[in-house]
Amino acid sequence: MKLIKDGVYYCGVEDFGRRIFDQLIPLPNGTTYNSYYIEGSQKRALIDTSYSKTIKEFIEKLNGKGEFIDYVIANHAEGDHSEALVKVLQMNPNAKVVTNKKCMELLIDQYGIPQDKFQTVNDGDEISLGDKTLRFHLAPWVHWPDTMFTHLVEDNILFTCDFLGAHITFEQGQFYAQETQEYLLSAKRYYAEIMMPFRPHCKKYIEKVEQINPSMICPSHGGIYKNPDFILNAYREWTCDTPKNKVVIPYVSMYQNTERMVDRLVEKLREENVEAHKFDLIKDDIGDLAVELVDAATVVFGASMVLAMPHPYAFFGVYLTNALRPNVKFMSIIGSYGWGGNLTGKIEENTNLLQVEKLDYITFKGRAKEEDIERLDALAHTIAKKHKEIGAR
Repeated sequence: MKLIKDGVYYCGVEDFGRRIFDQLIPLPNGTTYNSYYIEGSQKRALIDTSYSKTIKEFIEKLNGKGEFIDYVIANHAEGDHSEALVKVLQMNPNAKVVTNKKCMELLIDQYGIPQDKFQTVNDGDEISLGDKTLRFHLAPWVHWPDTMFTHLVEDNILFTCDFLGAHITFEQGQFYAQETQEYLLSAKRYYAEIMMPFRPHCKKYIEKVEQINPSMICPSHGGIYKNPDFILNAYREWTCDTPKNKVVIPYVSMYQNTERMVDRLVEKLREENVEAHKFDLIKDDIGDLAVELVDAATVVFGASMVLAMPHPYAFFGVYLTNALRPNVKFMSIIGSYGWGGNLTGKIEENTNLLQVEKLDYITFKGRAKEEDIERLDALAHTIAKKHKEIGAR
């Protein structure tokens, strides 16, 4: 355990080797599973636990205090924060799991913990550890319906679980967030991949955190923020209602016909002073795609056809974008086909969560002809015009 403040300890575990999260999200920098031990004058509390593959290391991190726990605070039921809970309860048979009703239901479903082991709380409820008070703030949908924050009142430390976190590891012994561009990029990737689908809720809970005005924020992944404004300012920008003057183009191209048009579009957009980013869905990191979608005004899907359908990897790019629900305002589709099929219709069916204006769709048989290129150039001009109309940043 590492001392944060008198009676408050960090007992998280670093997972340097983990390279994918939820079997979907790349982790170029690994991750951490953060837990916190609070020792009051009368009672002791553990805030969140750890992931199944790190239980042994997690118990060792508790430095012999693992058998002296009165309350286990469950801010969120997802396994990376709760799979060590059963082990902790075995070590502390009289301990209570303090959480909200929804989280209790999920933990019972996952681990079969008896209901009488729980003490449920509502928004604003408190428990006393003697000279330290824990106050609970329900924060559903950042990013599960069960999430809550725990506020250590006397020390003004806020434990936000997944909210405001980052998938990153540090040099040995370090556990504070470094105010660097590298750290900010990790936090933005984390926001893009996990929190962006819940952008309106994120805006709401940023305001809640501002009202609490903590001196320190302790999330469940990544570093502890000794300067909360560092991450709060970033979230204010990422959740802004007005996107940037930016276009993101995820694409698949089997015989370079679609790719040539993607390259042409990027060139013409840049001539119109529009920022443009293309992503080859076969080769590029989907985390980078998610990051650029955070503040893009337009997404253009590029696809080849396979057996009269959009290429499966193109579908993946469309599905991922739709699921992440970025704040894009405009959408287009460009693509090449060999002999026929339904390219635009099948893609459009899978963009139902995007609140966008649909611009010109440009599909062509084989290699693009002169009239196709002219339409593409016109699309670039239209995008630039649309961005100006909405005041894109």
